[in-house]
Amino acid sequence: MKDKDRRPKGKAAPATSSRGVQGRAVQAPVSRTPQPKHQAPRAGGSPAKPALEKTSPKAAASSEAPPRAEVRIRTGAKPDERIPIILETKGARDYHLIDSGDGLKLEQYGPYRIARPEAQALWPKTLPAHVWENADSIFTGDTDEDGMGRWRFPRQALGETWPMQILDAEFYGRFTAFRHVGVFPEQLAHWSWMKEQIETAGRPLKVLNLFGYTGVASLIAAKAGAEVTHVDASKKAIGWARENQALGRVDHLPIRWICEDAMKFIQREERRGSRYDIILTDPPKFGRGPNGEVWQLFDHLALMLDICREILSPDAKGLVLTAYSIRASFYSIHELMRETMRGRGGAVESGELILREGGLDGSEPGRALSTSLFSRWVPK
Repeated sequence: MKDKDRRPKGKAAPATSSRGVQGRAVQAPVSRTPQPKHQAPRAGGSPAKPALEKTSPKAAASSEAPPRAEVRIRTGAKPDERIPIILETKGARDYHLIDSGDGLKLEQYGPYRIARPEAQALWPKTLPAHVWENADSIFTGDTDEDGMGRWRFPRQALGETWPMQILDAEFYGRFTAFRHVGVFPEQLAHWSWMKEQIETAGRPLKVLNLFGYTGVASLIAAKAGAEVTHVDASKKAIGWARENQALGRVDHLPIRWICEDAMKFIQREERRGSRYDIILTDPPKFGRGPNGEVWQLFDHLALMLDICREILSPDAKGLVLTAYSIRASFYSIHELMRETMRGRGGAVESGELILREGGLDGSEPGRALSTSLFSRWVPK
């Protein structure tokens, strides 16, 4: 649905990086951010620690068994189902959707009012033209999901980055050539759920953030008390994520930043017997990994979810899939998730993520803007 093909990212994809959306043009399977998606971090922006991890070709080649390439045939009862579910974001600190319409959306990101293309906004705008025309920044150029363009600043020239905060995470917004600004606020619904699971678990949880993009979800999880593994195929995305960690002065948090193809990473984790309590995955429609690996959502999604099931811990809290910019119903990923989780019990809840308009001050509920599909398995 949305512009997740955002990464030429593409947290690019298998070969993957995280989203180009807000989207994550697109990367490939592993991470969600497309490389052209954002500009390189400014010199000196990344903290010295923790060090970026990157799997060496030798280490990968020495694995004791080849990665599996087929989906297992699962048996047992399917999980219960909860459908359709609409997870709504009305706004948060430093963000809300102001207005939308005529193929555009107007949003508040920290101190800036930003106008960008939005194909889902089929209706007329609510607010008058002068409000839109006085935005601090307007994206112009190719309106295609993966198209490049530039930012126009009607009032005054703005810097490339600015600080923001959502939940407990501080991060940099950034004007990129792919219209995205470094965060997909509709995912606040998933992040709030994840934060609650971590804080109420009564034990330390391990979180895997695949296609982790700029690390907002990883920072929220770590600040809540989790041990986090963040994977993205885009070096630029991970550099941006580490800048965000430095901004919040939380270099001490237990986050492993890993630049690798997502599929290769989880295949290796399966062979190692690694386990995670929560897995977030936000793959692009198409992407390329750091070594040219190719990710195609419809070709690789079933195997990716199947491997994610294998690396869930026995007492796992959830497996979350978000899908942008695909021609499919939420029923498609819902049924896939239920087949994947056969025999694990629990329930699969699926539907859409939406943003609710809030007007100029964020307090006037308006129309709902659909952004993406999701499916989430929970133990009960």
